[in-house]
Formats: sequence, C-alpha cells, structure tokens
Amino acid sequence: MDIQFIAGFAVIAPDPARSRRLYVDALGLPLEAAEGGDYFHSEGIGGSRHFGVWPLAEAAEACFGSPEWPDDLTVPQASVEFEVADAAAVGAAAAELREAGFELVHDAREEPWGQTVARLLSAEGLIVGISYAPWFHRAA
Repeated sequence: MDIQFIAGFAVIAPDPARSRRLYVDALGLPLEAAEGGDYFHSEGIGGSRHFGVWPLAEAAEACFGSPEWPDDLTVPQASVEFEVADAAAVGAAAAELREAGFELVHDAREEPWGQTVARLLSAEGLIVGISYAPWFHRAA
C-alpha cells in the first residue's frame, strides 16, 4: 500500500448544529454546506486537503446504508482518509487490509461525488478510509 497523503479529516457530529457553533461561528473556519445535507467542509484551510464536520447520521449512511449507527459498534469521534494513487489502488489496499486481519465496514466503492473509498472502524473508534479523490490529483 502506497499512501500519498492524508486526504481529509472530519469530526463526527452527533449534533451538527452544535458542532457548527464551534467550528464555524467561534473559530471562523470557512466551512460550506454540502448540497442536500448537513455536512460542512472546506478544502481551503491551510495544512489540510479537506476538513469537515460530518453528521453521524450521514456517516452511518455512508458506511452502512442507514442513518442509524449500529448499536454494537463504537460510535466514531472522527474520520481520517488516506489517499492512494488511483481508484484501483483503493481496492488493492482494501484487500491488503483484509489479508492483514482487518474487518472493513465496506469494500472499495465509488461514492456519488466521485471519490473511491473503502472504510474500516479502528480500535480507537475512528472511521479510517483508503481513498482516491480525483480532484486531488489534477495538475494545477
């Protein structure tokens, strides 16, 4: 597995409005709402490719196809995504993680916004993604 960089970090927000009060109102981060949801994010904060406030219900939907986080799993506090070179490398990394004994939340798949990602839940309670986001690889 060849990790290129940290693609993104997001806090998981059980109460998105309360989290926005800290990150947007108090800290003044330039976070914008994603179309059709409560996910606030920015790709314009120095030192970060992507920072977000991800509602727990939307994280559950992305991982399990339901807005409810499963009762038998640790509720995540954050999400971190590690970027690989291309979409095929996401599938290879997912296979490598499975072979190393890690259980994936879901295998490599393309999300509606064009990112290819496989996810697992770490022992620390983080959603860990292996990602390929094409817009991070376009020449400037």
